[in-house]
Amino acid sequence: MSENGSGKHGNRLRLQVADSPLSVDAAAWNALLARQATPTPFMRHEYLAAMQGSGSAVPRTGWSPRFARLWDGDALAAACPLYVKAHSYGEYVFDWAWANAYAEHGLAYYPKALVAVPFTPVPGSRLLARDAATRAALVQALTQWCGSQKLSSLHVLFGDAADWAACDAAGLMQRQQVQFHWHNAHPAEGRAFHGFDDFLASLAQDKRKKIRQERRKVGAAGVTFRWARGHDIAPADWAFFYRCYERTYLEHGNAPYLTPAFFDAMARDMADAWVLFIAERDGQPIASSLIAVSACPASAGGLNDSQTVAYGRYWGALQRVDCLHFELCYYQPIDWCIRHGVGRFEGGAQGEHKMARALMPVATHSAHWLAHPAFADAVERFLARESVGIGDYLQHLDERSPFRRGAG
Repeated sequence: MSENGSGKHGNRLRLQVADSPLSVDAAAWNALLARQATPTPFMRHEYLAAMQGSGSAVPRTGWSPRFARLWDGDALAAACPLYVKAHSYGEYVFDWAWANAYAEHGLAYYPKALVAVPFTPVPGSRLLARDAATRAALVQALTQWCGSQKLSSLHVLFGDAADWAACDAAGLMQRQQVQFHWHNAHPAEGRAFHGFDDFLASLAQDKRKKIRQERRKVGAAGVTFRWARGHDIAPADWAFFYRCYERTYLEHGNAPYLTPAFFDAMARDMADAWVLFIAERDGQPIASSLIAVSACPASAGGLNDSQTVAYGRYWGALQRVDCLHFELCYYQPIDWCIRHGVGRFEGGAQGEHKMARALMPVATHSAHWLAHPAFADAVERFLARESVGIGDYLQHLDERSPFRRGAG
């Protein structure tokens, strides 16, 4: 555990870095999270602790925890999940080219520092702080700490607007990517959808026809579906889900990022955050998908609303059925969201094909600090060009609305 002053607030604030989330007070962490503008279940102490306790995000897998906390006396003023990384796997913001450029010049890009949730490209609050000034102090303390540790760089991934502002004020370079999110709002009337058919009616005729065709194919294959939430997810269903999840990775020649012990911890400590969909044929399970659900609590500053958000996370199948992926990963969750009044479904990283299912493009943000001045200058020029391309890409996507004319 190391300590360092934050600079901006003199000696009043003190940085403390822990080598395990298990040594961080869970109640204090979660209370600070609840005060943020965009809390997600993935920033809960239970989730982050499970990453380490399960052996999923640990030094052996290239993730060395260095959880940062900024103290004002005995009060926790700010905190973030900080990792020292030996590679760039499991991040979903790609900097392999930067690492290669360092290597070509005989420099080491790794280890680097990362403020992120391992293996979880979900936007939300990353720099937990009691106010904007303290968040800015946390960013300054992090860059100073990275310099003292001789790390090549600091990366804040999938942060929210408050994180972006703090990083921008500290001079970190900004980067955008694109994700696809579905909103439970009729594009013309602004109300929530009454049902899945009401949702389909808002789409252009070709999109509506295609979705109905895909759903009919799955039904004609004799596939039925059931779902369970929280403690209603049976241990046997969790075990089946992991078989599916593992199969998805193995089919692509990779070992899964998350271990069975991680999902055991989720079932034990965060059951209410999960909804499991299971596809069955002839009375036997054949595929599954798992989504997370979070009701944002009202914050002390009134920054949060009560809207519930669902997050598409994992899927896998033991049998191949045409269009089953679309049904389990999009149509079943969207139908569930409509029935349960969920305001938004975030479909995860990448995938233009999601637009045909009315998951619309949104920009996500990351921020980057590089210690080497020349490389920082080169990366800044690269990001400026990339930003123009992302802007053009978003404009192009906006012109391809899946909704019928007059509905969006």
